[in-house]
Amino acid sequence: MSNQKNATAVDALEPSPVWRLFAGFSSVPHPSKKEERIRAHVREVAEGMGFAVREDSSGNMVIEVPASPGCEDAPITVLQGHLDMVCEKNAGTQHDFDKDPITLVLDTHDGEQIVRADGTTLGADNGIGLAMGLAAASSPDVKHGPLEILCTVDEEAGMTGAKVLRPDFFKGRRLLNLDSEEDDVIYIGCAGGCDTTLTWEFTAEEMPAGMEVCRVAVSGLRGGHSGGDIHLNRGNAIKLLVQTLRDAAIHDLRVVELAGGSLRNAIPREAHAVVAGPAGTAEGLAGIAADVQAEAVNVNKEEACRIVVEKQPAGSSPAVTSASDAGRLLATLTVLPHGVLAVVPEIPGLVQTSNNVATAATETTATGKLRVVLGCLSRSSSMEQMHATARQIRAAGQLAGADAETGNDYPGWAPDVHSPTLATCRRVYQELFDEEPNVTAIHAGLECGLIGERVGGNIDMVSFGPRIEGAHSPDERVYVQSVQKSWKYLKAVLAELAKG
Repeated sequence: MSNQKNATAVDALEPSPVWRLFAGFSSVPHPSKKEERIRAHVREVAEGMGFAVREDSSGNMVIEVPASPGCEDAPITVLQGHLDMVCEKNAGTQHDFDKDPITLVLDTHDGEQIVRADGTTLGADNGIGLAMGLAAASSPDVKHGPLEILCTVDEEAGMTGAKVLRPDFFKGRRLLNLDSEEDDVIYIGCAGGCDTTLTWEFTAEEMPAGMEVCRVAVSGLRGGHSGGDIHLNRGNAIKLLVQTLRDAAIHDLRVVELAGGSLRNAIPREAHAVVAGPAGTAEGLAGIAADVQAEAVNVNKEEACRIVVEKQPAGSSPAVTSASDAGRLLATLTVLPHGVLAVVPEIPGLVQTSNNVATAATETTATGKLRVVLGCLSRSSSMEQMHATARQIRAAGQLAGADAETGNDYPGWAPDVHSPTLATCRRVYQELFDEEPNVTAIHAGLECGLIGERVGGNIDMVSFGPRIEGAHSPDERVYVQSVQKSWKYLKAVLAELAKG
């Protein structure tokens, strides 16, 4: 789809500078770790606006924006967001995130106008934030002091861009992070996170004679952001798949393949396994699958959940695990924690600690073994609890013979209720909308914690943005009226900060 077609989908929307820029971003593929094309696009747009652009060796960018006339003496304000997007698509959607643009669709949801994508994630996280930042820098009706637009890479796959920022890469020490997803909230803190990987290498055995081979597939779940949506009790496809296999209590069950999820920071929407068992296995699994599906509908409200069992040709799967190895694997997956593990005592409703059983994959090694790799992402605003969760996951895996590794830690962002930037943002919100904003922390990860760490904590930060729902899933949508509200708010905040 061309840039012109994407622009046509949103060309009647206001604020037009924001939507025009967002349509341009959407037309350029920008998955995590592959930001070369979006970096080139942003550089071309920024330099076309007359701004200087700098990049570091990792691909992080700073766009230098001169102050509006008369505001040159104001301190520099940093507008920050990330260039990459989560790449998820619905089953049956033909889309190559490395090559194809995102198709924008103007639609309504619950009576409100939205922009969504056609069967894929939208990339409003964080494309709409960066679009607002560049629009503010270039629009003549926006009054602002000197700006630096800080664009980081690889946020969604581990915040590796923010992790290597040099303290002198940008000068500003007042930062507005534009990567939030609720338009009535100012965030002043976030959780940290870490990844834990469990790896098994099982000896492959020949399929015993007379075995039935079945494929069990879970689909239709809503998924979502493993931080922002983890408290919503949505179904996890990997956990539902394992529940089906375990609850069937089939003697001598073997595993041929087990896979699910695709991203560490997305709740798995789909999973499947190929298993082998004695005669009657398919019938037994089908009965349990119906019960687990009904439970997902009733308990998790996953109305579109489908768990399908299909009998396969016996000769299609010559290598299997032993029954004991399959039992150890499925038992470990059963006991691994998923969902909310603790809440913040001082802030009712705010998740403190969680874990996402995120990915599972199977492959055959060069030596003929069956390798199963399981990935978890743990989050917490308490580093002690986050590390305790990772220890629990490692211990469960080690008891079952897995190699366990934890890494990719990133710190949380400690709230500062006395922040001068917060005081300004709070006052402006109240004056504009005649109500107090909700000032709180978020369980999802923001780059603010890492940025603060990289510059030694000497930086004043807040985060806000328009209403985005369904992030990290093909249900992602951004609300048009909310973008208008956030644009109005950003303009007013920049004008106030321009006073000094």
